[in-house]
Amino acid sequence: MTVLVIAEHDSASVKGATLNTVTAASGCGEVHVLVAGMNAGEAAAGASKVAGVAAVLHADGETLRHGLAENLAAQVLALASDYSHIFFPATASGKNTAPRVAAMLDVAQVSDITRVVSADTFERPIYAGNAIATVRSGDPIKVVTVRTTGFDPAASTGGSAPVRAVPAVADSGKSGFVGQEIVKSDRPELTAAKIIVSGGRAMGSSDKFTEVLTPLADKLGAAIGASRAAVDSGYAPNDLQVGQTGKIVAPQLYFACGISGAIQHLAGMKDSKVIVAINKDPEAPIFSVADYGLEADLFLAVPELANAL
Repeated sequence: MTVLVIAEHDSASVKGATLNTVTAASGCGEVHVLVAGMNAGEAAAGASKVAGVAAVLHADGETLRHGLAENLAAQVLALASDYSHIFFPATASGKNTAPRVAAMLDVAQVSDITRVVSADTFERPIYAGNAIATVRSGDPIKVVTVRTTGFDPAASTGGSAPVRAVPAVADSGKSGFVGQEIVKSDRPELTAAKIIVSGGRAMGSSDKFTEVLTPLADKLGAAIGASRAAVDSGYAPNDLQVGQTGKIVAPQLYFACGISGAIQHLAGMKDSKVIVAINKDPEAPIFSVADYGLEADLFLAVPELANAL
């Protein structure tokens, strides 16, 4: 069996989510990686060095420059018949493209897997992670998205896979690129951060959210996250949301400040290696998953912690 992994990249290098997906795919057979983009030769070369990758397919064309899901799906479909499995990271891009591929192949997508049991059997969380479903697929081509926090990343060096050019598909004509606004930050990207400091609705305002959490995050070199309640209240932007409808994270250390621990939030962060909860409500559900819990006023405790570091 041969597995095609759809790489996420920035043209210069493959992103971390691709490395986790390669690890997952290796449980199903020989791994090939598709790098589709424009002037993405460096990313293809980087993918060829990833441990466990047997071959890299490089599709280079203007139609693939911006990673539009319609064109990327068409590129994957042009290659699909050579593979038993097609793996995507369960990121915004992967979740946008994979269903299109599955629909056109007339197969059932297996979503958000956290374990490969065998080539046709996978585990995935359901009910916001409160239960694990074991799913067996009988489809001839299995389209799978991978919850990257469930797998260790493959080593980015040590491989020597050949890179083969494949023709880029024509423009589907179904969508067009208008523009993008990229927010640049000195902080680590949320899903890749080793330490995350998150705030909840108890922060009270966007000013307090920034004033209280930023010093601690700066001292720790951490990313900043937020609960859905904090985002809905306007205290933090949408791209900081951690949870079932936000980003799934699994850092080495996760600070939950003023977060009650709604099931949707826990689904996005409970795989963190160490969880520290700061909340003045002793009955807050967050304490049930925390490794360390501090029953205290966050507006006093968090600045004290930052000052002590």
